[in-house]
Amino acid sequence: MDSENPSAPSRVQSRIPGKNHPHARPNSGVVHDNVRLTENFTVIGNDLTQHKELSLLAIGLGCYIQSVRPGTAIDIKTLAARFPEGPTRIAAALRELETHGYLRRTRLRAPTGRIVTRTVSCNRPGHRTTTPGTTTRPARRPAPDKPPPRKRRLPAVPQPSYTSPALLQTAVDVLAGLRRHDPRLLLSATDADHLAPGVAAWLERDFTPTAVRHALTENLPNEPLIRPAAFLAHRLAAQLPPPPPFRPPAPPAPEPRHPFQICDGCDRAFRAPAPGRCRDCRELRQPASTAA
Repeated sequence: MDSENPSAPSRVQSRIPGKNHPHARPNSGVVHDNVRLTENFTVIGNDLTQHKELSLLAIGLGCYIQSVRPGTAIDIKTLAARFPEGPTRIAAALRELETHGYLRRTRLRAPTGRIVTRTVSCNRPGHRTTTPGTTTRPARRPAPDKPPPRKRRLPAVPQPSYTSPALLQTAVDVLAGLRRHDPRLLLSATDADHLAPGVAAWLERDFTPTAVRHALTENLPNEPLIRPAAFLAHRLAAQLPPPPPFRPPAPPAPEPRHPFQICDGCDRAFRAPAPGRCRDCRELRQPASTAA
């Protein structure tokens, strides 16, 4: 007698490739034959490549813009020269990308005064990142009662032992003429007044203006001089020559040695520039003449 087997399948099940074998090749549609890229590739989200509202041209143009290096020109004229589409279609595709948030275009004024367009490409619309080199921390505002930073003081310069208006004016003339030898040594009036005593100290030590000018302008560095006044102040102090050696005053000239003369009164010899009486005879004769 035959008996029914309730566990036996009622009919044979067919194999469904997508269910039983998920990695099997489909019978229709695209088949991907991909390799894993390790260089020269760009990661682009499917929200752009499979966007339901963007045109195919806008999607392709968005993929191209996201794949180029920063700083690449993507204006309409450049894109029209790169691709076969004309400027009108490219402009419409750029407007589509801008409308859906994949492009941000702003007009800025360059330091030269020219108006330029800055284009920012976004791979995820609505997401903003900070500009490289900037921080998210807000800039600190200086306190309103805080005084502005003071200018750094110049180094001290040597001082002459005696300052005269003529000496200081000569020193200022030397400093004002340095720019003729090197334009980097252009000084303000305040800087010249600060450095003038140092130049006067050199002039006081038997240095001519030409020698001082040569000492300040020789062997200058090749890099730009950020603070020429500070550089000259350091050179005036560091290369200050020693004072000249002491010169004692010259001794007085000896009295001339006169020839011998014969006194007219006592016939005694004495030294005198001209004939006459000796000193004793002049003293004896003086009271007699006074009494008379």
